[in-house]
Amino acid sequence: MSETSLGPEVGYAAPRRSSDRLTPLLFALAIFTSAALVFGVQPMVTKLVLPMLGGSPSVWNTAMVFFQTALLAGYGYAHLLQRIRSIKLQVGLHLVLLVAAALFLPLRINGWLGDPDPSAPIGWLLVTLTLSVGAPFAVLSATAPLLQAWYARVRVGQAEGQNPYVLYAASNLGSFLALLSYPVLIEPLATLSGQRWGWSVGYGIFVLMIVGLAAVVWSRRLDRSTEPAPLPTSTPIPWAEKIRFVLLAAAPSSLMLGVTAHLSTDVASAPFLWVIPLALYLLTFVIAFQARPWIPLPITLVLSAALGAMCAVVVAFRSIEWTLAFGVSLLAFFFLTLMCHQLMAARRPPPDRLTEFYLLMSLGGVIGGAFTALVAPLLFDMVWEYPLVLVLVGLFRPWGKGGLTSYQTMAVILAIVSSAAPVLVSIALNADDYARTIFYAKSPLMMPQLTILLLLPAVICAFLLRDRGLVFTGIVLLMTLSAQWVGRGHDTSFSDRSFFGVVRIANVPDPRLGGDVHVLTHGTTYHGAQARNPLFACTARMYYAATTPIGQSALIVGRRGPANIGVVGLGTGAMAAYKRAEDRMTFFEIDPMVDRLARDPDWFTYISGCAQGPVRTVLGDARLTLANEPVGSYDLLVIDAFSSDAVPTHLLTVEAIDGYLQQLKPTGVVVLHLSNRNLDITLPAIAAAQALGRPKLHQVTYQGPSTPDLAEASTEVLILSPTEQGLEDFRSDPRWIDPADTDVAAWTDDYVNLFGAMRRRYQPVAAPEA
Repeated sequence: MSETSLGPEVGYAAPRRSSDRLTPLLFALAIFTSAALVFGVQPMVTKLVLPMLGGSPSVWNTAMVFFQTALLAGYGYAHLLQRIRSIKLQVGLHLVLLVAAALFLPLRINGWLGDPDPSAPIGWLLVTLTLSVGAPFAVLSATAPLLQAWYARVRVGQAEGQNPYVLYAASNLGSFLALLSYPVLIEPLATLSGQRWGWSVGYGIFVLMIVGLAAVVWSRRLDRSTEPAPLPTSTPIPWAEKIRFVLLAAAPSSLMLGVTAHLSTDVASAPFLWVIPLALYLLTFVIAFQARPWIPLPITLVLSAALGAMCAVVVAFRSIEWTLAFGVSLLAFFFLTLMCHQLMAARRPPPDRLTEFYLLMSLGGVIGGAFTALVAPLLFDMVWEYPLVLVLVGLFRPWGKGGLTSYQTMAVILAIVSSAAPVLVSIALNADDYARTIFYAKSPLMMPQLTILLLLPAVICAFLLRDRGLVFTGIVLLMTLSAQWVGRGHDTSFSDRSFFGVVRIANVPDPRLGGDVHVLTHGTTYHGAQARNPLFACTARMYYAATTPIGQSALIVGRRGPANIGVVGLGTGAMAAYKRAEDRMTFFEIDPMVDRLARDPDWFTYISGCAQGPVRTVLGDARLTLANEPVGSYDLLVIDAFSSDAVPTHLLTVEAIDGYLQQLKPTGVVVLHLSNRNLDITLPAIAAAQALGRPKLHQVTYQGPSTPDLAEASTEVLILSPTEQGLEDFRSDPRWIDPADTDVAAWTDDYVNLFGAMRRRYQPVAAPEA
């Protein structure tokens, strides 16, 4: 549909006045500002609520469902408001609602519902967000379609009034810039309190802008008593077209949450990773609704085919090089989303159907988001929804006409053979113990690399058949099934998921540990292992082995006498191997599923078979539940709460560490487990200890080359005590050293800079933070 076909030129074209030149700028500025406020608030509010749910990566995806639903409510309100014939009345009503929503400012997370129930966190989160920020967010989100509709009416009879959709690009540009500025500028430079008040001031300024626009709207005609003419009525949007719009909007929304979960689970649940997919998602709207798109649709179709086919293979492997997976996933997501949005923009209706069009887009966004964040975790035991949508989005491609040529048929046959090859090779390798050890245990990257190599012909064939959408989708489906078959792992005995992530148990034979070893994984990270042979079963393994700093701490504290031990993060329950009859031990765990698995003797027996005496588990976020424990009662606290490699940062702030120290006896010790592949969290922890003025020691151990693979793991910890006496027997061991002071800013409940933590990990030159 061309730009000039959006509606006939009707109405009286008033002579140009000087104010006419400012009108488009005023509307664009107001739309830009509203979009910046709408999307700038999302990472801020989610960061506010994140500590109450253990820092889980699922908090962002669930919050996105809330924001998408509130956006749908705002678009629905805008659509209904357009039924009022008087534009002056529309403007007046909207101003009243904007002022009423200001009663919820400054933004905050209210505590009306109390603490969340870890067994049912989604309902608590959605209702809490609704009560806290629902009103201002929904009213703000209605502004963009409303202003575009008003603009079309006040500019009726002029060329730009026939295509108000170009203002949608301004809206998404504001959203895009707001999102990028949050991790780069706002989060590093402003506290959460400052962010809340700054946003509230911005909201007030925006209300004043709408008052100014109201004056423009009411005085637009030369005869001020005359209402701007209604837009000409076009043919209703057919139901088939409505369904197409919804589906074209649902797929990118689902992909956005899928790729976000893929990234944040294995790095950190943090705004700088949340906003990248969302910012790219909004950028595709900017491009798709341009009068002359920067990237034309034919180029988008080519690039999305190549990257989509590659991504379907890469996402199956968690052990693949992280930067490769990161780059391919984001590029594929961007071009697949751009394809959907460009196809949607090409079919957009005339301006009088504008608010209905946005309502359908918003409905699709809610459906796609709800499927990924709410429905899929109930249907699938692993993250199947992301690769599934990667496959299905191929159905939007052109299907072509007529039968396949002989050349195309040969390409299909080659793709089928190529897709089957990794499965056959995997079966053959699993039948040979030596090959299985080499490809799976000794070199975790060998099998993914071999699989990608074997699937390369299928990727090429899919690309060559990109203009036959149904055939293309079939080939990508075969590739995905093959890669997922191999990537799932030959040794997975159990897999399930909860709000807090996907948990798997693998059975890995190791003759040096007496045979089978059960390994608990969350995402790509091992969370503990236990040998099944009774001779080895009650020896703590991996991060908790006696040779690691955590194991050393348990033994040193144990030599002092009966100990009260608290462990934040249950895992396999390996710390229970150190519990004697005279000790008390409490695990603080947020995921009920992990507690069930750790206590199930079919999987792990540290608690049920190794610990001497009962072991208590307290469910809920550790910051909340530890605060209910008796002050000064613990001899040892181990802080080891990780979701894959994602760090619940609220457990490492100055306030959190001070709270741990208050729970200790005068000579007690708190152990902070700081091992992380992608983030430097050691320096902020050291900075927090400096800020508190408490004694501290640091140790890093590395897995020995001759030890069994699952016997121990490289481990980094920082230990603190309320008094120097608490660390005396640690200082006698030369492996414990005093860490050097740091200029890195300590994390607090009001300030966390994960972007800086990632920068330091990949560029380890020390530099002061802002």
